[in-house]
Amino acid sequence: MAAKVVIEADGGSRGNPGPAGYGALVRDADSGALLAERAGAIGVATNNVAEYQGLIAGLRAAAEVAPDADVEVRMDSKLVVEQMSGRWKIKHPAMRPLAAEAAELVAARPAPVRYRWIPRERNKDADRLANEAMDAAAAGRTWEPSTPQSPDPAPVETPATRRP
Repeated sequence: MAAKVVIEADGGSRGNPGPAGYGALVRDADSGALLAERAGAIGVATNNVAEYQGLIAGLRAAAEVAPDADVEVRMDSKLVVEQMSGRWKIKHPAMRPLAAEAAELVAARPAPVRYRWIPRERNKDADRLANEAMDAAAAGRTWEPSTPQSPDPAPVETPATRRP
């Protein structure tokens, strides 16, 4: 299992607020291998709400595919990065429950989670997923991954699960 993973997350809104969606992917930090990708439409929302939804989706995916790994979250949302790093206050009431949900997912991890702001040009894969989700919703469809997802991790054999 990966010792360190990278979450790339993004969210967008066509109009602000407007039809919104998010995208997130989890990569092995050493090889860059794609471990999981998630995307979804969230109805009418702001860009910031969509960005937080991308973070939450990425944290959930990382918990599924690499529950014990160190995590580096990369986002082009300065707001989310600074708020989740504890450097900026969360003033907007709509952001507080989303930040709290993300913080709970982080607190449940045994390994550290770090946040890093990246320029939009370096967040193209997560941006593509967010746009695919918004496009699918506009066409009356649900987003489906175009890339095969990594299989669930093999169950760990313990004395309690070992067969004689």
